[in-house]
This record gives sequence, structure tokens and C-alpha cells, in this order.
Amino acid sequence: MPQVGPEHIRGSLCALVTPFKDGAVDARAFADLVDWHIAEGTQGLVPCGTTGESPTLELDEHDQLIRTCIEAAAGRVPVIAGTGSNSTAAAIERSKEAQKAGADAIMLVAPYYNKPTQEGLYQHFKTIAEAIEIPVLLYNVPARTVTDIAVETVARLAEIPNIVGLKDATSDMSRVARHRADCGSDFILLSGEDPTAVEFVKQGGQGCISVTANAAPGLCAQMQTAALNGDFDTAQAIDAKLAALHKALFLETSPAPVKFALSLMGKCGEDVRLPLVAPMEATREKVRDALAQAGIVEG
Repeated sequence: MPQVGPEHIRGSLCALVTPFKDGAVDARAFADLVDWHIAEGTQGLVPCGTTGESPTLELDEHDQLIRTCIEAAAGRVPVIAGTGSNSTAAAIERSKEAQKAGADAIMLVAPYYNKPTQEGLYQHFKTIAEAIEIPVLLYNVPARTVTDIAVETVARLAEIPNIVGLKDATSDMSRVARHRADCGSDFILLSGEDPTAVEFVKQGGQGCISVTANAAPGLCAQMQTAALNGDFDTAQAIDAKLAALHKALFLETSPAPVKFALSLMGKCGEDVRLPLVAPMEATREKVRDALAQAGIVEG
């Protein structure tokens, strides 16, 4: 059973990269990242999401990464395991393994490639949620999946007791109020877009599942804490410091740029798995400059 409740899923949650070394998962570097994040103030960890290159992970790697994250976190912050798939049966299997390992919640991305209808989406998420007991976060990222989980479908799914929230990467700020109105005050709304994360909280969200937090965990945690406390002047000042980094980390397909950033910081190697490739030199230069602008590395 989870060690922390849904009420703890808020603030700066990091969509963790998966470090590789010589083609294999670098478990030691991954565990060290978890410890570093918690020390820096990250308020939740999300292994095996898109940023963790989940589509290229073998099943045993996927399950082991979740176990490693849970063991390294040791109940200090929530662990929300990415267990989504475009196969409902496969997502159930991964979700059950995450529950067994002690995950505090799971995150289910909208099924990619299949292009299900809204009824298909509803039945997919409902079937997975009813197969487990731990909390479920939906993940809507149409730019990656093609499929958009409609506001009305999220509202239907929110009626299922253990579907407790949504990671919204649509960049549509109008959805925050609509989700809040339809799903109630207890439903967790998290941004999935770093450049609009502060505005998302201002509109009624409770935090961000962040890519930028991989390289700037302390600043992202401070920014989210300030925003959640209503100190938007401070939050926006930190956001301005990170603005170039938000942009640079998506000049090429994530997580290649952020892994390069972490390699500059000595946190892990920059290796990604095909079909992703290392970023071009022009992108590398912009990542270096953005890290320096944020005060993370020396200029």
C-alpha cells in the first residue's frame, strides 16, 4: 500500500531521465539522481515516463527502475510510476508490478498510435484503474500521442474512486478551470509543460511534472513552492531565470537535451536509445548557455 497519500502529490515532481551506460540501464546513477533530487527539494518522482524513454525500456528494466526509485526514495517523497501503454493488458501488468513494488501512484499516458475514441479512452483507463488499488494519474499529451483526452472524458474518469488526478501537457490554460469545475476541488491537476507551469498553478493547478527539474531541481522546487503559496512575484522571477533552459531542453526531442545537460553537470551520461540521438552542436551550445544563465554551471 502507498506510504503517502494523494494529498502529497503537489509541487515540483521530476519526470526522471533513465541513465544508460554501455547500452544498459545505469542503476547506480539512477539511484544517485533520486537522492540528489530529494536533497535539492524535489517533491515527487516520476520514473518510466516519456522523459525516462519508456517506449525503449525492456519489461524487466521498466520494473527494476520503478523498484530502484522506490527503494532509493524510501518513502521520503511520493513515487508516481509511469505504467501506461497503448495496450490495456500491458498497462495492467505494469501497473500491478508497480503496486507490488510499493509505488504511491501510477501515471497512465493516453494510448498512442491506436487513436481510440473518447469511449475507448474511458474504457481503457477505467479497466486499468479497477485492476489495482493505488491512485491513478491520467496523462494527456496530444503532441506525443495524437489522442486528446477530452475535458468531458476526464470528468467521467474522475468519478472512479482511485483516479485522482491529471498531468496536462496541452498548454491550454483554459482547461485548468474547466477541469477544476468538472472534477472538484480534490482532483489533482499538474502541468506537464515547464514554460507555462507557473501560470498553470495561478489558474488553479497544484504543481508540475517537470523535465526542467532534472537539471534544476532546487530552482523548480522553489518556484513551485512560491507559486503554491501565492507568491507569484518570486515564482515568476525564478521562472524568468529558467526560461532559456525551458526552451533549450526542447530544441530537439526530449530527453536528449536534458541528458546532455546532466552530463555537463556530472550527474549521468548523455546516452539515449535509438530512435533518439544525441543533440546537435547548435543545441548543445544553447543548453550550455541556458545552464549558465540559470546559474547551474559556470558561463
